[in-house]
Amino acid sequence: MAEQAKQRVAALGKQLTGSADVPPPITKVAGRSAGARVEGKVVIVTGANSILGIGRASSHQFAENGARAVYICDFDGSNLEAHKREINALYPAVDVHVRQFDASDEKAVKAVVDDALERYGRLDIFFANAGIVGPHQSFADMSKADFMKVLDVNVSNVWLAAKYGAPAMMKTSADKPASGGSIIGTASVAGLRSNAGSTPYSASKAAVVSLAQTIAYQLVGTNIRANAICPGIIETGMTAPTYEAARKRGTEKKIGQLNPLRRGGNADEIARVALFLGSDESSYVNGQAWAVDGGLSSGHPFVPGKMA
Repeated sequence: MAEQAKQRVAALGKQLTGSADVPPPITKVAGRSAGARVEGKVVIVTGANSILGIGRASSHQFAENGARAVYICDFDGSNLEAHKREINALYPAVDVHVRQFDASDEKAVKAVVDDALERYGRLDIFFANAGIVGPHQSFADMSKADFMKVLDVNVSNVWLAAKYGAPAMMKTSADKPASGGSIIGTASVAGLRSNAGSTPYSASKAAVVSLAQTIAYQLVGTNIRANAICPGIIETGMTAPTYEAARKRGTEKKIGQLNPLRRGGNADEIARVALFLGSDESSYVNGQAWAVDGGLSSGHPFVPGKMA
């Protein structure tokens, strides 16, 4: 080893050990990575009804990781009670509350947040996952009402989650001595790049990304973080027709072919990111748009060998 390298190693060793034989401890904000990652936290998840959905998968992740209570919410309540029974059977220590409402309804969002505060005196995570696709039409062919409905549902539900969730996350008590929490909005790669969704859907998801960024700055000093998840092609209730059609044609393997992993994703792969963003392990992640898309948004997709 060169003399200069030896000196560098010696200097690093001295820096690590200091004047004592034992190096100083690493400063940690979160608990053990192998432990319950949201232990004791109160969580609200919208868009949780679909059997294949990101909301259902995320509710399971929060429950599995020690949440004190999980509110599973959706405009469609057809599966919510079944989801509750399933989570109760798997994780009996977790309180599961079912709420059926439109996530863009201001009074309903306020009511579910108020209920969490009344029951538990705290709110820690609000995963604003509700959303609709809207018409698959050219922008020139759709009505203004159809255009604005997609924006209203997909954008206002995240805004309302922050409007009512953030003040609740600031509440402190003996159980929660400091302000803090995590607001997560479901955006999409369609909000980052074109050709991944219709015009109103893409515009709405770009707005969710912008909301996460602007809200993060307006919550300065509160220890409440706002982030957006941007899924790629995921098999959910929303994309089920695409998957079913591909399976009938025998072309399922072509789904996701433009991303480097050459496959579509599943809801649990998004739920794991939601869990991370909701947990203290992401305590320094704020105002970000997390693409979970197999790498699709990292480049300009093309089919190898077909450049011309």
